[in-house]
Amino acid sequence: MINNRSLLIVGGIAAIAWVASNSLYVVDATERAVKLRFGEVIEEDIQPGLHAKVPITQTIRKFDTRVLTLDTQASRYLTLEQKAVVVDSYVQWQVINPTRYYEATAGDELQAVRLIEPRVDESLRNEFGRLNLQQIISERRDDLMTGPTEELNRLMREELGVAILDIRVKRIDLPEDVSSAVYDRMRSEREREAREWRAQGQEESERIQANADRRRQVLLAQATERAETLRGEGDAEAASIYAEAYGQDEEFYTFWRSMEAYRQSFTGDSDLLVLDPSSDFFQFLKQPTGRQ
Repeated sequence: MINNRSLLIVGGIAAIAWVASNSLYVVDATERAVKLRFGEVIEEDIQPGLHAKVPITQTIRKFDTRVLTLDTQASRYLTLEQKAVVVDSYVQWQVINPTRYYEATAGDELQAVRLIEPRVDESLRNEFGRLNLQQIISERRDDLMTGPTEELNRLMREELGVAILDIRVKRIDLPEDVSSAVYDRMRSEREREAREWRAQGQEESERIQANADRRRQVLLAQATERAETLRGEGDAEAASIYAEAYGQDEEFYTFWRSMEAYRQSFTGDSDLLVLDPSSDFFQFLKQPTGRQ
């Protein structure tokens, strides 16, 4: 009797434990869940915490809602001018609607990746197809992916219940034949810009040189004018001094001027002057009147 009672108690405790373990479940902070009854969703977007369910008839599917990364294969796309580029990219996505996600993928992450990847490829193909090679090279990669990210995010929210948070281009390569053509065009463009800069520099140099020459001529003219003015003032001052000195002693001044003339005239042994001996030039070489 006692043994049967103990068995009943143990069995009851085990049954309670089984019911409790199959009736209670925990959703982590990084998860969202849906409640199913025979595969049909009866409760959506269950938040983190402790929850209850009916054993056997109800099941719980949990989904990771952290940001996930899909590293896509490098693909070859054609630009607007039909030039090929090889693009290596990755996508960041996140489950935001557990019910829609479950219905579209059965909660299988690999299935979600298989559905997202071709959409990303199509979006990138369309984006690169509307741009020429120069735009792809010159534009910032973040700006280049803004349009595809927004469009794909809108579609994936509706179709899969996931958000496309970002599409990032890791690398854009050019096939060898395209690279040669691009480099040649870039080199030609740089050479053209260099010629323009050199032409502008030459024009500026000539303008500066012309201004300098004009300024030089102006300065020389001003200096010549000033020199002539000073020379004229000096000559006038000298003439005034000579006149004043001459007026003080005319006889001495005449004598001094004659001596200077003699000195300048007879500087060499072969000097010869043909003059009238009675001319005034020899007045100071004659014997003074009244002297023997």
